[in-house]
Amino acid sequence: MLEAYAARYRRDLTESVVPFWLKHSLDREYGGYFTCLGRDGSVYDTRKYVWLQGRAVWMFARLYNQLERRPEFLDAARLGVDFLRRHARDAQGRVYFSLAREGQPLFFQRKPYAAVFYQMGLLEYSRATGDAGCLAEATEVFWRIVEWIANPALLDRPAYAGQVPSSSLANHLVLGLLAADLAETTGDARYRQVMRDTIAGALRHYDPARRVFLEHVALDGRDLRAWPEGRLFNPGHSIETAWILLHLLRDLPDPAARQIALDAIEGSLEHGWDAEYGGIFYFMDIAGQPTLQLEATMKLWWPHAEAIYALVLAYTLTGETRWLEWLDRVDRYVYTHFADPEHGEWFGYCDRRGDLALASKGGNYKGFFHVPRALLFSIQAIEGARQP
Repeated sequence: MLEAYAARYRRDLTESVVPFWLKHSLDREYGGYFTCLGRDGSVYDTRKYVWLQGRAVWMFARLYNQLERRPEFLDAARLGVDFLRRHARDAQGRVYFSLAREGQPLFFQRKPYAAVFYQMGLLEYSRATGDAGCLAEATEVFWRIVEWIANPALLDRPAYAGQVPSSSLANHLVLGLLAADLAETTGDARYRQVMRDTIAGALRHYDPARRVFLEHVALDGRDLRAWPEGRLFNPGHSIETAWILLHLLRDLPDPAARQIALDAIEGSLEHGWDAEYGGIFYFMDIAGQPTLQLEATMKLWWPHAEAIYALVLAYTLTGETRWLEWLDRVDRYVYTHFADPEHGEWFGYCDRRGDLALASKGGNYKGFFHVPRALLFSIQAIEGARQP
């Protein structure tokens, strides 16, 4: 029943998305990738955003490891790895957020996410090549990330008296994703404990009344709903959380947690879908209050990509037709509003009505990651290939 989707996603991945980035993003002169690309692939900003560099390394290496062992995939991954290992870290071992085209540091964000995707790229490249140095550095960076998340002051983010110690959903998810790949690669039991901690931590963000994951919860259990952050619901992130949990639960089975993850896919779509214009809202306030994010009603590429894969995964796990109904709705929206049959790839940003807000294909937040990952994972789930 999903074969037509698999064929569509394979065509999109191999004939549109991957060729676009191979043609336009590789910087053969200085290394790394251009991510700020116009509709036709023209470069409008030569800066290198490290988290997108790491994501692209991971994606090219994953394509090489699991789709097809094409030398050009490995060559593209190497172009990014070599650039990042030369330029991405400071004297303290922290990872910059952005670099000049040639590699000079430009900005340090004081968040761990550039390091997260730097680590992901190193690890996947090591799996493609057997590079022991990349594996050793990926391991070292992982445990640094664990420390940085536990103690943000190490990234120059001191705690202040008025702050409420809280849990960020994103932090749990990135640690779980990294730990799962390290566990598979090394067999080290410490990573399975991080996976368990991720599952437990993410479940603390679950709102059973709405069947969604919230972005922030207090570590001491106090109610944060007096603040917009405590009411913040990102439908795409909630959906991504659900499928990441389903991945982790393959190795650490928990029927109750599995049901929560499935329920959250449906709940996130029911609450996050725009009944008037279609598409998935970017941000929402669970109490119906105004959001602080001015772009809240926009429709972005990545929540829709996450929804496609989550729905494919949910159907392959359960066989329940409710997932196909949602998949048809999301798929039609994507291929009406985001996919570009003329120049390839997906647009990233539509307004609430679904009209293009920007014609660019990449920027400092959109790169070679969410779209190809969702398409690859969906193909693998449908065709019964090894799950990532």
